[in-house]
Amino acid sequence: MMASTVSAAESAPVHAIPLVQGFTPDHPPDYGEILRCTHCGLCLNQCPTFRVLGWEPDSPRGRIYLMRAVAEGRLELNPDFREHMEVCLACRACQTACPATVQFGRLVEAARWQIRQALPISPGERLLRALVFGLILSHPSFLTLLARGLWLYQAAGIQRMIRKAGWLHRMPRALQTMENMLPDRIPARGMVTGRVFPAIGERRGRVALLAGCVMRTLLAPIQEATIRVLTRQGFEVVIPRGQVCCGALHVHAGERRRAQALARRNLTAFLREEVDAILVNAAGCGVAMKEYGELLGDDPRWAEAARAFSAKVRDVTEFLDAAGLRPLPRRLSGRVVYQDPCHLAHGQGVRAQPRRLLRALGLTVIELPDGDLCCGSAGIYNITHPEIANALLEEKVAQIRRIAPDRVVTANAGCMLQLAMGLRRAGIPIPVQHVVELLDEAGGDSPSGAGT
Repeated sequence: MMASTVSAAESAPVHAIPLVQGFTPDHPPDYGEILRCTHCGLCLNQCPTFRVLGWEPDSPRGRIYLMRAVAEGRLELNPDFREHMEVCLACRACQTACPATVQFGRLVEAARWQIRQALPISPGERLLRALVFGLILSHPSFLTLLARGLWLYQAAGIQRMIRKAGWLHRMPRALQTMENMLPDRIPARGMVTGRVFPAIGERRGRVALLAGCVMRTLLAPIQEATIRVLTRQGFEVVIPRGQVCCGALHVHAGERRRAQALARRNLTAFLREEVDAILVNAAGCGVAMKEYGELLGDDPRWAEAARAFSAKVRDVTEFLDAAGLRPLPRRLSGRVVYQDPCHLAHGQGVRAQPRRLLRALGLTVIELPDGDLCCGSAGIYNITHPEIANALLEEKVAQIRRIAPDRVVTANAGCMLQLAMGLRRAGIPIPVQHVVELLDEAGGDSPSGAGT
C-alpha cells in the first residue's frame, strides 16, 4: 500500500503549488519546502531508520513523498502515515547530506503536529501525554519531586535489590529502558534557579544558562560544572527564575501548543535579564531554543521577542570556543572519542568547536566511523522504539569497544545516558562525560560525570 503511494507522489506534477488539501491550515508542513526535495537519495545512507529497516517510506525522501501526497489530496492522514512519521528519530542527519538543504526536521515536526490534530488517540495515550508533556515536563516542581523519588530509590537500596533479584526483567520494556538509563549517582538535590554566580577574575561578560529538565535534576552536577567553567573563564552566570522546559520534547512529539506555552514562559524569564548570550549545554534544547522564532513566528505578540531570544542562544561549547579559553591550571592526557549529538552537529552545525576545546586540554580526539550517526536516544525514542534504538546503540558500543578510548565524550544529556547504558550493559568500563566536565577537571576540580 505504502509503496504505491510513494510512486504516485513521485509522479505528481510540480508546475503549480496547489492548496494544502489533506492538512489542516494550522501549521502544515511547508509545501514549498517539500517541493525542494530533488529525490536524489543522498539522504538514504545517512538516515538511521533507513539503515536499520531498509524501507523507502522510512527514509527522509520517502517521508517527504508521503507529506506531498497528503498535501496534494492523494493520501489521507492515517495510521500508516503516522507510523512512518513517528519512527523517524528527527536527528536531522538528512539535512547535512541534502544538497538542496531541505529543512526536514521542521517538516517532520509539522507533520507530527498535524497527526495530533487529525488522528484520534487511545485514552491511555491521552493520559500518558497529559502526564508527561502537560504535567511533569511543564512544571519544574513535579520534575523535582520525581527526581527526589528516584534519588530515594537509589539511596534506600531498592534499585540494587531489584537488579540483584532480576525483577527488572519482569517490568514492561519501557520501564526497563528508563531504569537502565538512570545515572549511577542521582543527586539528592537539583539545580536551583534565580541565582547569580559572579565572574572570577576580570569580567568578560554576563550570560544566562538554561537549567533544563534532566540537566537540572538527574544531571545537576554537570550544570554545576558548567557554572564553574564559565565563572573561571570570566563570565557572570545568571540562572533566571521562572524558566521551564525548553519544549524540545514537546515539539518532537507533535505537542506544538504545549511547546509554544513553554517558549512564552521562557521568553518572559530570560528576556528580563541583560545578558550577552543565552547558553545551553544540551543539544536538543539548543535547537528548540534557536527555533523559537519559528515556533512563535505566527504570534504577533511574541514573534519579535522570540527572534531576539533565538539570536542570543548558543551551545556552551560554541560560546567558549568563540570566546577563547583562558589558560587552565591542568592539562589532561589520554585518548577520547567524541560522539556528535545529532542536534548539535546536524541541527546547529556545531562540530569543530567541541573538538577544539578537547584538544586544547591536551587530549587526543579519536573519531568513530559514522560518528555523527544517531546513538538511538533521540529524546524519548529509545523508550517508544526500543528495537531500532538498541540496534543503533549496539553499533556505537561495538565501535567504541574496538577503539578502546580512555573516555567517551559528548555534549547532550540523552546521548550521555544512552551511551553509558550501552557500555554498562556490554561490561565496558569506559566513563561517559560531557565536554564541560573535562573543562572543569582541567580547571582544578574533579569530574562529576554520568559515568558507567
